[in-house]
Amino acid sequence: MKKTINFNKRFPLLPLRDVVVFPHMVIPLFVGREKSIHALDAAMKDDRLIILATQTDAQLSVPRKEDIYEVGTLSEILQLLKLPDGTIKVLVEGVSRAYIRDLTDSDGNYFEAGVTDIERAVESDTEMSAIKRSLLETFEKYIKLNKKVPPEALTTVKSIDDSSHLADVVASHVAMRIELKQNLLEVGNPRDRLEKLIGLINGEIEVMYIEKKIQGKVRKQMEKTQKEYYLNEQMKVIKKELGQGDEGADEIEELKKSIEEAKMSEEARGKALKELKRLEKMPPLSAESAVVRTYIEWLRDVPWHKKTKDNRDIDHAMDVLNEDHYGLEEVKERIVEFIAVRHLSKKLRGPILCFVGPPGVGKTSLGRSVARALSKKFVRMSLGGVRDEAEIRGHRRTYVGALPGRIIQMMKKAGSVNPVFLLDEVDKMSMDFRGDPSSALLEVLDPEQNNAFVDHYMEVPYDLSEVLFITTANVQHRIPLPLQDRMEIIELSSYTEPEKLNIGIKFLVPKQVEENGLAPENIEYSDEMMLYTIRHYTREAGVRSLERVIAKVCRKVAREVVKNGKDYRRVITEDILHSYLGPTKYKYGVKEQKNEVGLANGLAWTEVGGDILQMEASLIKGKGSLILTGKLGEVMQESAQAAFTYIKANQNFFNIKDESTKKFDLHLHVPEGAIPKDGPSAGITMAVVIASLLSNIPVRCDVAMTGEITLRGKVLPIGGLKEKVLAAHRAQIRHVILPKDNEKDLEKIPEYVRSQMSFHPVSKMEEVLFISLESPERFFKDTETAKMLSDRLKVSQEAKNGEPADSEKWDKEKPVHM
Repeated sequence: MKKTINFNKRFPLLPLRDVVVFPHMVIPLFVGREKSIHALDAAMKDDRLIILATQTDAQLSVPRKEDIYEVGTLSEILQLLKLPDGTIKVLVEGVSRAYIRDLTDSDGNYFEAGVTDIERAVESDTEMSAIKRSLLETFEKYIKLNKKVPPEALTTVKSIDDSSHLADVVASHVAMRIELKQNLLEVGNPRDRLEKLIGLINGEIEVMYIEKKIQGKVRKQMEKTQKEYYLNEQMKVIKKELGQGDEGADEIEELKKSIEEAKMSEEARGKALKELKRLEKMPPLSAESAVVRTYIEWLRDVPWHKKTKDNRDIDHAMDVLNEDHYGLEEVKERIVEFIAVRHLSKKLRGPILCFVGPPGVGKTSLGRSVARALSKKFVRMSLGGVRDEAEIRGHRRTYVGALPGRIIQMMKKAGSVNPVFLLDEVDKMSMDFRGDPSSALLEVLDPEQNNAFVDHYMEVPYDLSEVLFITTANVQHRIPLPLQDRMEIIELSSYTEPEKLNIGIKFLVPKQVEENGLAPENIEYSDEMMLYTIRHYTREAGVRSLERVIAKVCRKVAREVVKNGKDYRRVITEDILHSYLGPTKYKYGVKEQKNEVGLANGLAWTEVGGDILQMEASLIKGKGSLILTGKLGEVMQESAQAAFTYIKANQNFFNIKDESTKKFDLHLHVPEGAIPKDGPSAGITMAVVIASLLSNIPVRCDVAMTGEITLRGKVLPIGGLKEKVLAAHRAQIRHVILPKDNEKDLEKIPEYVRSQMSFHPVSKMEEVLFISLESPERFFKDTETAKMLSDRLKVSQEAKNGEPADSEKWDKEKPVHM
């Protein structure tokens, strides 16, 4: 039953967004705007009637009067529910379309307006029945095409007789734009409204037919694509179940592209593409495919053509080398020569240099400086303890987890074909059942072969000819001779005191000051205190221990700076050094203060430089045998035996009693017994100790000696003369006996050392005895022999001072029979 409406009164108005409410339409609305809520409250307090009018712009949150359509629907509030979030859910039913007049804003709380009923009544005739039937047929077609409208809606509309009611109910079910629905709402004549509605629905049906046609085409195409996708997915699943997955198609393409971009050699490229074809046919999850993929990636990642541009500026190279290292002139000259030749000839292959010297003299850091001077990449490979050939050449791919050797790995790390490649500690390699790594290095370090180095893993030649190889070693004799033959040996000898002083002041102190966060003003380290530190807290060939000591001093100063403020300044003195570093560790210039029987100064060479080796002997009752102690090596024991045999065989020419060699055993000892000692260079020293003990003649304490002895009393040359002489100089020994053949090596000794010392080159053992014993004339039975030796050594000294020696006089001298 239609509710009676008093059109003469004013009603609250509720603006709507994106919806048009028709008469007889029941719809839920969610109201949240404050004005709208006030309008609902006003309607509920009166007769529950409210005007529902659509906004012209749905985006407006606060619409004005001109933003609301002039025709709306007078509706009844059926149900109202306030939700917890403050919004209101309201169920409304359209009652009548109405023209809105005199729209006002009631006290700013809500809109209020009067209404005029625009509904027009029409008589039902044959034409109206035909229009209604046409609408029902059209609506039925629409429902069949639009699945969103429930089929029950058709049953509902068929039961409606009133034309206006029918038009409004059908319009509420048809999806149209808001503007079209508003136009329908504004039509008051039911006949006109029905005709207009039929046209709108037919238009929607045509659009839906076109959409259906387009969707059919798209669906057909989609079905084809989906079919292919579905079949491909099925194939993948089937292959995956069979262990034959093919998920690496993109990866194969990517690998192929990277192989082409790598610019490999033809042989390597062919090998890579062949392995790529194998990979393509393999299941991606198989173990073999992972091996092949890794192999291809190694071939791709190793540099084949990429190189860095050499800096051929000789002055720049020398500046860099001088900036990083003090001294080492021979090495610097060789590097400059390499740059000069490279500047003139681009075909020069990379030289292979070997720096041999004691620890701490800068061999490894020199390699870095060379790379910086030449603007090359730098890689370092330590060979210490390497005993497996596969470390150099790699493992064959038949082994699980095989990889290339470290040569290829380092080339990949360098990223260029012409880096500086440092092979550190080449003398520390060993060999076992797994092979000899030094033999594997022969190909790497041979300029005639390394342009086609074949790694067991890579299986293709790789060019190493442009690599500048630098090797380092502490001792040369431990490097296999075939390997030595392929390298240019450059010896780096121990640093002298002045060199250490310069390195300490110019390099180490500034470096440690910076590393420990100090300012140069915080510490004053004078030359005198640096020399004191070198002499009393270090004993080494290089400067590693010196750097550690300086670092410790800087840390102590840093602590004081933090405590006393950044402007604090510490002047280093002896007392300060004692408080920072403790008591002195070494005594500088230690030598015997008096001549003693059976005690002589030998000179030894160790891996950390030269040293004084005092040898002593004593007689005990026995049968004339020789007892050796002091952890002497096999070669040194043999030298002692040779010295003992020489003295015993020639005792008739010396003032040595027979009972001394027959009724007494001779015990020869080299102090610091826990330290292993070996080598032949102490032979003449042991002979002098034995001769002194058996003849009871003291040995001069200001003489040190080195040289190998033979059974016939010849003095043979030795190595490491510079280090030995520097050790004697440190011990304040000013006379050194050395083999005649080593006289040429005196040029390598610094001038300031040579000027403070006397050198005695000898070729016979009797010369050694004459110089080293306190009273040599008492030692020789034949006074002529003693006089001849005196004259011979005098002539030798005159020749040394620049006066020519009379060689004929040497030949006519009466030989000493030993």
